[in-house]
Amino acid sequence: MTIFFNQPYSTGRELEYIQQAMKNCHLSGDGPFTDKCHAWLQANLPCRKALLTHSGTHALEMAAILLDIEAGDEVIMPSFTFVSTANAFVLRGGVPVFIDIRPDTLNLDEKLLVKAITARTKAIVPVHYAGVACEMDTIMEIAKRYKLAVVEDAAHGMLAFYCGKRLGAIGDLAALSFHETKNIICGEGGALIVNDDRFVERAEIIREKGTNRSLFYRGEVDKYRWVDVGSSFLPSELQAAYLWAQLEESQRITEMRRQVWQNYYDLLEPLEREGFIRRPQVPDSCSPNGHLFYILVEKCEDRDPLIGHLKEQKIFAMFHYVPLHSSPGGARFARIGSSLSVTEAVSDRLLRLPFWNLISLKQQQRVVFEIERFMKTLRTSLSVNPPVRRQQPSLQPEQIAGGEDVKPSLV
Repeated sequence: MTIFFNQPYSTGRELEYIQQAMKNCHLSGDGPFTDKCHAWLQANLPCRKALLTHSGTHALEMAAILLDIEAGDEVIMPSFTFVSTANAFVLRGGVPVFIDIRPDTLNLDEKLLVKAITARTKAIVPVHYAGVACEMDTIMEIAKRYKLAVVEDAAHGMLAFYCGKRLGAIGDLAALSFHETKNIICGEGGALIVNDDRFVERAEIIREKGTNRSLFYRGEVDKYRWVDVGSSFLPSELQAAYLWAQLEESQRITEMRRQVWQNYYDLLEPLEREGFIRRPQVPDSCSPNGHLFYILVEKCEDRDPLIGHLKEQKIFAMFHYVPLHSSPGGARFARIGSSLSVTEAVSDRLLRLPFWNLISLKQQQRVVFEIERFMKTLRTSLSVNPPVRRQQPSLQPEQIAGGEDVKPSLV
């Protein structure tokens, strides 16, 4: 039986609500279902304003416009992230400044922030990888000290917590994603989360093509006009109807995914103890949402053969981000603000396991069995035919961020 990497989940009411939207004769954006979604997000994060968008990418692009990012403005972020994190600011002329990630959470390393700040720095974009929070208290304190905006990339973070606060409700602005690979979905979709009163009215204007149309519909102005830059960022009512069915069941969905995450964590403990892999690490301050489960293999050269072995067994596991600094776009549009040794080591060793709401324990056991079989076969082969050991190159001074010691091993 094939074990797919992801299978989108339906609560059972999506079609009912889509049909309701059709009967309402309101298929364009900002109808009754959009209002329900906005109200739910504002109450449950909570936040000052939630605005549905076509995607998490569009939410980030709106954030860049709200911050008045201009040519040469620098935005600090990890290189280990999806391209949209950087692209949203590059579109406005901004310069992504990549700093390294922490070896435990794979999130932006807050200890490297201060040395990456320059006179051109305008914002920090922490990315909550795998639904595990960045060290937000430190990030917010640094941002306040240097008068910088914080935009949470919470595409993975729906209903996860940091120190009792929901991800997306901490920074000045945040972006959520409802792509079909996320926990709460509507095919494609996202939301801009506004936590700073200064941005509320202008966010509505930017989302409505630069007009004050939202004010007009609420009866606050007698006609709507073009008043600012903007674009068409609002999704259709059909997407909102699908999303509403998911939000209604969001707590149950989160509990299901947390159980899947815990199953993998428990099943893989022996392999970590024997030194084959490393499981995710979660700080005490974080309460994740079960977004995804990854392992780090011991050696980067083992990762792709393991993917191939699993595929032969009809199990589909995936690598994740190719670091943005190593891409043509990164070389063209960004600059490097610290050593990226952890980023480079992690990206070649990371493997995401099949993960969806209804994956069975039996299927998870099969995934882990095949990982174990591959690893133990590989170790036996190496003990019979040991490889020729090559001298490891030492770290050069320019690879060391701020003159601090950098250990070549992550485990």
